[in-house]
Amino acid sequence: MEAAEAKTVAGLLQDRLNALTDLHLTLKHVHWNVVGPHFIAVHQMLDPQVDAVRLMADALAERIATLGFEPIGVPGALVRARSWDDYSINRAGAIEHLAALNLVYDGVITDHRAAIDDTEDPDPVTQDMLIGQSAALEQFQWFIRAHLERSSGDLVSEGATSEPAAAKSVANAAAKKSTKKAAKKAR
Repeated sequence: MEAAEAKTVAGLLQDRLNALTDLHLTLKHVHWNVVGPHFIAVHQMLDPQVDAVRLMADALAERIATLGFEPIGVPGALVRARSWDDYSINRAGAIEHLAALNLVYDGVITDHRAAIDDTEDPDPVTQDMLIGQSAALEQFQWFIRAHLERSSGDLVSEGATSEPAAAKSVANAAAKKSTKKAAKKAR
């Protein structure tokens, strides 16, 4: 691979490293701040995702080093380089967090797929790594979406475009369902 191509690929990998470092920290944040009746299911579902995403980040960093560049993994550099905001939900119910995490996964997977396209020609080895990671990330998103899916197949948080909006949409849906249930009981 030409030096210029290697530099471009290393830059793409650094962006993915930043995203996955942010993702595993976000997943751990949710793990610590999830509450409610689905607490234990979500709490236990997230730890294997955290571990797997950390390993993905490590593989990306080692690929950057293999290409002859420095992987940068310090928090300040990540914050300066990223193009997204911090995860915005703190202590909240499991379903609210999952609705917000679904959007986080949307962003990470979309950008991973773009990097797959961008590495096809200059570095099929990196592309293969990103493809494998994308498959795992998509499976993790499926685990999350399964909690949000109605029997019709649509998501409770359908149409939400921000983490707070996604969390609010599922909270509103739960409140509406609870109100209907109480009204039915009162009859």
